[in-house]
This record gives sequence, C-alpha cells and structure tokens, in this order.
Amino acid sequence: MSTFQAPKGTYDLLPPVSATYLAVRDALAAPLRSSGYGYVETPGFENVELFARGVGESTDIVSKEMYAFETKGGTRLALRPEGTASVLRAALEANLHKQGNLPVKLWYSGSYYRYERPQKGRYRHFSQVGAEAIGAEDPALDAELIILADQAYRSLGLRNFRLLLNSLGDQECRPVYRSALQDFLRGLELDDETRRRLEINPLRVLDDKRSEVQKQLSGAPLLADYLCDACRAYHKEVRELLTEAGVPFEDDEKLVRGLDYYTRTTFEFVHDGLGSQSAVGGGGRYDGLSEMIGGPALPSVGWALGVDRTVLALEVEGIELAIAPATSVFAVPLGEEARRALFSVVTQLRRAGVAADFAFGGRGLKGAMKVANRSGARYTIVAGDRDLAEGIVQLKDMESGEQAPVPLSEITETLRARLA
Repeated sequence: MSTFQAPKGTYDLLPPVSATYLAVRDALAAPLRSSGYGYVETPGFENVELFARGVGESTDIVSKEMYAFETKGGTRLALRPEGTASVLRAALEANLHKQGNLPVKLWYSGSYYRYERPQKGRYRHFSQVGAEAIGAEDPALDAELIILADQAYRSLGLRNFRLLLNSLGDQECRPVYRSALQDFLRGLELDDETRRRLEINPLRVLDDKRSEVQKQLSGAPLLADYLCDACRAYHKEVRELLTEAGVPFEDDEKLVRGLDYYTRTTFEFVHDGLGSQSAVGGGGRYDGLSEMIGGPALPSVGWALGVDRTVLALEVEGIELAIAPATSVFAVPLGEEARRALFSVVTQLRRAGVAADFAFGGRGLKGAMKVANRSGARYTIVAGDRDLAEGIVQLKDMESGEQAPVPLSEITETLRARLA
C-alpha cells in the first residue's frame, strides 16, 4: 500500500466505476448540447471575493465550508465551492453578453470543493454538471432548464425522484417578507449563530435542517403570501409550462436553497432513497448576481446536478447503465514476429476507429487470454509464427467461443464489418 492516501472526504475514480460516472456526466449534459448550450470551463480557484459577494457571506458555504488560501503574492483565493459565480464571471470578462445573442447559454462539468463533514453522498470534493442561461428574464427559460434536467434524469432510467418548486420573489416584494420573517424569528429560541444569520439573511434560517429549529418554524410567515403581482404571474407561468410539458412538481414554500443569489424561481430535485442527503440537483433564477459581482443587470437562471448523488440514486433504484466495453478487439501474439505484426494490426484498427488493445509484456497464451477476457473485448486475434507463414491470424469470437482463420491482409476490414 502507498504511504499516501486520498485526503479525508475525497475519493478516487477508478475503472470500472469511473465508466459509470462518465456515462452519467454525458447523460446529464446531453439535453443541454442539443438545446443551444455551449461548453465553458473555468479555473478550479477564483478570487475569494467573487464567492463572498456572489454566494453570500451569510451562507455556510462561504462562512464555514470554503477552502480559502493566500498566494505567495498575497492574493486571497478559494477553491470553487460552486459553479454559477465562476461561469458568470467568465461570461462577463469575455463580454459574451455584448455579442447580441441573449440569453448566453452555457454548460459546464467539473469538480467543486467544500469543507464539510464527510458522509455518504456528501464529500469535500464532488462533481457536478451545470447549466446557466444568462441575460434574459423569461418564465419559458426557467421552464426549459427544469425540463432539460428532468429529461436528463429520466434518460438514465431514474423514476423515484421529485421536483420541488418555489418562488423567492424579487427586490420589490422580498424585503417586505424579509421584515415579517425577521419579526417572527426574533421571537424564537435560537442559538447565537442563527440569530446572527436572521439579521443578515433570514431566509437562510428556513433552510436550517435541524429538527429543533424546523419545529419552531411551523408558524412562520410564507413567502407565497407576500409575492407581488409580477412575481406571482411569473411563477404561475413557470408552473403552467411545466404542467403542459408533463413534468410533475411539488410546491415547497420553504425551499430557499443554500445560496443567497436566488430570486423568483427556485427548485430542487430530491431522491427519497438517499436519506438525509436527498438532493440530487437544483437551481433557480439569480437576476441580481451580475450586479453583485460588478457587472451590468443580467437576469439569469441556472442549475447544477450532482454526478455523485445521481450515481447513488441509480444504485438505490438498482439501475445498471449499459456501458460499452473499453476494448472491442484484443491481440495476442505468440512469438517476436507475431508481436510486430499484431502490433501493426492494432495500430491500424485504432486508426480505423476500432477500440483495440494488445497483450503487452510477453505473456504466454493462457495468461494473455485471461487478460483478453477481462478486457471485455468481443474479439481476440491470436497469431504465431506458423500462422504468419500462411498469411493468416486466428479470430476468436469471445461470446460464442468460435474461432476461424482470417487472412492477415483482411483482418482490419473483417473486424470493422463485424463490429458495425
């Protein structure tokens, strides 16, 4: 065993499990690729202030969970705890919003980092696929993203998940609700930290998962009762568009999510089979975030779907993805002349788009065939000096066990035809 191990709360992705994660990432991203979203990639770390301003200093993410450090040059940086602020910063820096094609639709995939108490489904390093639609205020855009996320989950075969939906209002109606909620919360028995939070962002108290706090919140005023006419109409249209698209949802008037930048539409996908860490993805509208980080007014909406949580949800539902083997053809040479000849064949197959591998290390026939079998290859090519003298190789179908000679000069085309 190595002297070193992966840091606490992190994990290594290794074959064959890593193939499932790749398949999940591809499935989550597929609806975005066919809906006008372009790929964006941002640095793994950003200026601390980007997250302090954007995500919110009152959030647990910034106040407790962010990995922050100072560079040798004295700059304060942080490993990215979420994707939205980074993607919006990148879009603003590149002036994508000035190119006359709003909304700017972007998708991304990567690792994110939060210093949390490690448990199943909650890690300090985790993977997400995300999408952002920047620069348009339109209920149809909110509905589009929710529908695409629902489509992604269903394409994987998931069925036992629920969509929770809420509206957080806007700069007109939320301050009125904020004041009413603060008045209510000040009358509760709360610890000092929660009291400090209620003064900065009282909606965050609604997101407190502790049962003793949730019990006291049973009589809290509901934001739905304070929505202005514009927010009420906006939310009504989002709900109608989802209903027309056949996407079921549940209204959750206490859903606020864990970030300060959300306005109006807020949603979360949950899977009850995952226990306390039930959220598999979520997002919402963030109309004021661009201004918070120094940009122009750009109403936007987005989501992030957890790859790790989605894999766990597949396990809970007993779903095994159909993943093609990494190798279709495995070459087993017997002798030096055969080694050179079959290595050339493998190179030709790869150039022809066939996934092929080779028995490296001079193994004997028995050992090499074991490796070929473990590779998952459908076909194995075996050749010795006598075969080459006759200008043939032995082609074995690993499923049926049938083996037959094939001219060496025709092996690439034969395999391409069979695998097609």
